[in-house]
Amino acid sequence: MNRAVFLDRDGTIIAEKHYLHRPEEVEIFPGTGAALKRLQDAGYHLIVVTNQSGIGRGYFTLAAAEQVNDHVAGELARDGVRFEKTYIAPEAPDQPSRGRKPSPQFLLDARDEFNLKLADCFMVGDKLIDLECGWNAGVKKSILVRTGYGAKLEEKSPEAVKPAVIVDDLAGAAAWILNQK
Repeated sequence: MNRAVFLDRDGTIIAEKHYLHRPEEVEIFPGTGAALKRLQDAGYHLIVVTNQSGIGRGYFTLAAAEQVNDHVAGELARDGVRFEKTYIAPEAPDQPSRGRKPSPQFLLDARDEFNLKLADCFMVGDKLIDLECGWNAGVKKSILVRTGYGAKLEEKSPEAVKPAVIVDDLAGAAAWILNQK
């Protein structure tokens, strides 16, 4: 397997909550487990790439963010889903950061770590920075989900998202990806 689907966390896999840092507040979008399992069964690595500026802003700790990630992974494991890795950019937007999206650095790191061919990979997210991260890394396609901030972004910035594929949710993203040759 030398291909992956890179996934934003908040607004894509789980409901967007203001600086989410408590596992008990996690809401996984309906159909997410089944959609990710379909991608995994088709031979895609599943890799989460998330900006968590609440850490850099001092709102919560890296350990709290990791607890949320572990909870999400545990819940989705019930559907047979396994994430290869979760990359976290803990810096606030005004702090220097190696991997904070839209930087493609974490996708490049994953390419090297998992021997991926980025031209066969996809980036899925609900924000322009997610799409840009994928474009900056040279993925096959960046996909905007209308969950989280996606629908508002599509409405307010149609030209900016024009190069992306736009779908309702992760189930739509999985269906589109699996329909590609």
